[in-house]
Amino acid sequence: MHITERFLAFTLLGAEWVLWLLVLLSIISFAIMIERAYFFLTHGVDVESLGSDLRRLLSKGSFADARSRVKGSDSPEMTVIAAGLEEIERGTDSVAEAMVGQKAKERMRLERNLAFLGTLGNNAPFIGLFGTVLGIIKAFHDLAGNQAGGVAVVMAGISEALVATALGLLVAIPAVVGYNIFNRRVRQTIANTDALAHVVLAQLKGEGDAPASTEKSKSGAGKLSEAK
Repeated sequence: MHITERFLAFTLLGAEWVLWLLVLLSIISFAIMIERAYFFLTHGVDVESLGSDLRRLLSKGSFADARSRVKGSDSPEMTVIAAGLEEIERGTDSVAEAMVGQKAKERMRLERNLAFLGTLGNNAPFIGLFGTVLGIIKAFHDLAGNQAGGVAVVMAGISEALVATALGLLVAIPAVVGYNIFNRRVRQTIANTDALAHVVLAQLKGEGDAPASTEKSKSGAGKLSEAK
């Protein structure tokens, strides 16, 4: 069979399968948006309160209490700080490196499935347009086989084909909105994490000049190594 005939046989399937594909993609898109919304709502943290508590505890050398303050939470900000405080006896450089590494992991968790929303938002209109083209080809093919029907046959087929373009836009718009909202939330969370990390490092660098005996008596965690 000639390659043109093969492609024609494919296009004559029409746009209905494209419509079902867009419906499926829309369901997946809304499921991702619901999951991401739930994640951000349940993993929030009061950054101002946490920053004040860390500043107060670390300034007193209460490292054990600082660890307890962030321990057991699944929020990205507190997870990053907890990873840094675990390395506190090894010096500020180790603390900083631990927080950088954990922040990279948390960024991956924050951005989970957002690439799908961005890709769908950019390409759903093209999928709909593809369905419209297929529908128009089928409409003209039907006209060739039923010329007695006249323009009415073509117009009916084209109107059905245009539904694919409309549905593509309907799928793309919420995906783009959701992607922009969640991407902004990711940037905000990362900014909050960086702010808290700087609070921790600032306090630890100040504590690095304190006598070892004072640190031991206040935290029981051992001497804090100096990192210049």
